[in-house]
Amino acid sequence: MPKNIQQARRTAVSLFSGAGGMDIGVRQAGFNILAEVEMDVNCCDTLRHAAADERDGPLVCADDIRKVEPLELLERLSCKPGEIDLLFGGPPCQAFSLIGKQKALDDERGMLLFQMVRFAEALKPKVVLMEQVKGLLSARDAAGRRGGVIERLLSEFDRIGYVAKYKVCVAADYGVPQLRERVFLVATRGRNGFQFPNPTHAAPEQADALFPLKPYATVGEALTGMGAPQPKAAKRTVYSDECRNHVDVTPERDRERICPVPEGSYLAAQTYVDANLLRGLSPKDTTKYLRLNRNKPSNTLRCGEIFFHPTEDRYLTPREYMRIHGYPDSYLLKGPIRSRTGSVRNLDQHRQVANSVPPPLARVMATQILDYMESEGL
Repeated sequence: MPKNIQQARRTAVSLFSGAGGMDIGVRQAGFNILAEVEMDVNCCDTLRHAAADERDGPLVCADDIRKVEPLELLERLSCKPGEIDLLFGGPPCQAFSLIGKQKALDDERGMLLFQMVRFAEALKPKVVLMEQVKGLLSARDAAGRRGGVIERLLSEFDRIGYVAKYKVCVAADYGVPQLRERVFLVATRGRNGFQFPNPTHAAPEQADALFPLKPYATVGEALTGMGAPQPKAAKRTVYSDECRNHVDVTPERDRERICPVPEGSYLAAQTYVDANLLRGLSPKDTTKYLRLNRNKPSNTLRCGEIFFHPTEDRYLTPREYMRIHGYPDSYLLKGPIRSRTGSVRNLDQHRQVANSVPPPLARVMATQILDYMESEGL
């Protein structure tokens, strides 16, 4: 794209960029991302590789966001306060996750939430977009009040002159083959007439309702046409993007344990199998050794357990995770593909995907924001 055309597009700054899932969607909606701020070294490698594919790629700031001065960043971008159209990001969610310890503001990662306010106060963007886990809505503040964290966040935006509204959105409702629930918050200066986008998809039994919607996209549809018939097998942690992230690192023992699990079920439900296969599992372990169903959307991709292929006795590869999340096939992840019996520093490729916002959902949100700005003359 010629530089003069790119400069005419709406501008954006990305915080907590991760592997760039949200950035992909925002860029597809028509925004020119000027900078991405991310601390994880593997994610930064992914972002730099993606930026290298663009003629005027974004500035990648590989640093702890608490050490980045917003006004210094603006100066590096040759911008002034008020000139950025969109500030967006998805702060770390572990402090608010319903499956975690839910320490909220007692966890320093929970406090990172308010970095969005700090940057908004300095940059004065027209719109702020933030993504978080649903647990944010019930998270307790320092006084122990349930829902106190979201109340404080809204109050902080109000303090700097922004009106914020939020909604819980399911990724499958917007064409992503995944039942992922997340909170999206949109804040605008002075007043807020933004309306969240209406769903475009629904469960099959609801798709023929009064207002017809497309049926949910499925895992089978996402995995169709993967290119190589089989992923490259590896018995160790792989530190590269070889085979375009389509690498299988399933240990032999895990192949044995998933073998008796039917499509769409999980190992702990197979009470008839040998006790040695069930060892360490309880009936509550519904996401461990889970084999996905080709005819349904996936469960929410997570950073802990990696889900299994619907028909093959192996974990899904990072590339298959990317398909289910809605990443373009041209996008490459950098960093290690962790063996399930090993460990790595920072985020491996499966975690990079699971931590990110599905690009198609980000595109829908950013397009709605762009339409709102145009309609309001912002």
